[in-house]
Amino acid sequence: MDSREGKHLHDMVGLLGLRAQATAVGLVQLAKELHKAGVLSEEAIARIKAAILNDIALSRPRGRQKDEYERELRKRLEAVFADEDAGGSP
Repeated sequence: MDSREGKHLHDMVGLLGLRAQATAVGLVQLAKELHKAGVLSEEAIARIKAAILNDIALSRPRGRQKDEYERELRKRLEAVFADEDAGGSP
C-alpha cells in the first residue's frame, strides 16, 4: 500500500470511528488466532504490523524524529503481538 492509499484508509477509518481501542484489540486477537490456526503466514502478520505501524506513524508528533518514533512504535507493536507488556504510557 503506498502512502497515499495509507492516508486515505487512515482518514476513512477515522471517519467511521474505528480508532477505538476495542477495535484494535479485536484486530490483533483475530490476527493472532488466524496465525495460530495456520491461516495467516508470518509474512501476512508482518504486513499487518507494517500497516498498523504506517498508520500510527502518520500522526507522529512534530518534535519526534521519524526513525526514532517508528523504532519505538515497532518495539511496542511487537510486544502487543507477543502478549508482552508494551511498556511506556498509553
